[in-house]
Amino acid sequence: MSVLKRISIRYLPFADAASDDLPLGQLLRLSLFQVSVGMAAVLLLGTLNRVMIVELKVSAFLVAAMVALPVLIAPFRALLGFKSDTYKSAIGWKRIPYLWFGTLWQFGGLAIMPAALLVLGGDVTQVHHDIPFAGEVLAALAFLMTGLGMHMTQTAGLALAADRATDDTRPRVVALLYVMLLVGMAVSSLVIGYLLKEFTALELIGVVQGAAVVTVILNVIALWKQERVRPMSRAERDAPSPSFRDAWADYAAGGTAGRLLVVVFLGTIAFNMQDVLLEPYGGEILGLSVSSTTLLTASWAAGALAGFALAAKWLGAGINPYRMGARGILAGLAAFSAVIFADPMGSPEMFFFGACLIGFGGGLFAVATLTAAMTMPAGRAGRGLALGAWGAAQATAAGLSIAIGGGIRDLVNSAATQGHLGVALNDPATGYSVVYHIEILLLFVTLVALGPLVRTATPYRNGGAGKFGLADLPT
Repeated sequence: MSVLKRISIRYLPFADAASDDLPLGQLLRLSLFQVSVGMAAVLLLGTLNRVMIVELKVSAFLVAAMVALPVLIAPFRALLGFKSDTYKSAIGWKRIPYLWFGTLWQFGGLAIMPAALLVLGGDVTQVHHDIPFAGEVLAALAFLMTGLGMHMTQTAGLALAADRATDDTRPRVVALLYVMLLVGMAVSSLVIGYLLKEFTALELIGVVQGAAVVTVILNVIALWKQERVRPMSRAERDAPSPSFRDAWADYAAGGTAGRLLVVVFLGTIAFNMQDVLLEPYGGEILGLSVSSTTLLTASWAAGALAGFALAAKWLGAGINPYRMGARGILAGLAAFSAVIFADPMGSPEMFFFGACLIGFGGGLFAVATLTAAMTMPAGRAGRGLALGAWGAAQATAAGLSIAIGGGIRDLVNSAATQGHLGVALNDPATGYSVVYHIEILLLFVTLVALGPLVRTATPYRNGGAGKFGLADLPT
């Protein structure tokens, strides 16, 4: 065991993220909450949207609206983080209560979700006919509960990790947690894809409710004895909480902050309109199975990890973060082109390559804009508010883009299949193709908005430490 410990400290990735107050074993155990969040993200953004559209024959717009509900809760993460910062209890816990109740919300949403989807799809015909909109209401409730739980768990977990890390290790701790999210998504997509090789309603119920049970197990292991008991006096509990009004006004008045938020908003819409359509595109247009299309998430996660590694190298060399973001946008242009050409060329390989490249370009863009927000002077606002604004812009754009993408696909396909767009476009792939072309256009618009920021930015410097991390990652 002594030899194994020495080997792990020397060779394990992110071993230098450990500290005396947060040993590597406790850090890895704490990171399990990211695995549960990644698993839920795979279900919501990957497997379930394809199942609803292809197997249950639910309209893409309704599916997009359902999937967008949890994402639209994300702007309130700043409020959740602030509440956990200022939470006052007699024993001094701040993060654990939010981790626990987030776990319960996530578990509850996943537990009722398969039954809600079967009602939505009309499989439970008696309920579907006797109670108007029963499926829509139940499905929306399940997605909202799951989304609220994911955001509450992740916000409190990241804050707890940041609390326990030292100033030197905090960036690498949060970077490890980000990687664990991607690893959780990749592993979960492989497992879920294997379990759903033969799709049936019973298999769907077993997989989703099994994920609910695994969520509780992982999160309880993650939070166990992670926060120390620090009794608070009555005077401390009665002390007034701080206000963010002046800090927000100061941040909003800062020079390039507004343009950066516009870039984040446009770029996120451009990369995320396909989130609810990629797997249905593979199933309906390319004829791939549920198991095969679920592997798309693994491809996306692999591309995102590659983008993260390359960003670490470039930022360590002092690259301008906005130029790095432009490279991510260029990768996105190639990615959506590959996805479009996969249909006429009948090439699933090109489709999977395009999905991997979407993850690579989107990850590179997110890291670049986050780094810019992290290093931008914010006056009295502070880093937390700057990153909260970045996260709000990104999450709101992601939610809107998913709903918009599904709506455009439905409208265009309806017109195309009715012959309103001519014989050449009378094809079910037309709606998907229009969405992907709009995303390419938005990527060019994002490049235009990004241009002036390149002239005002300075190269990223990490203090000469030779290490790269994402500090206080909000998503």
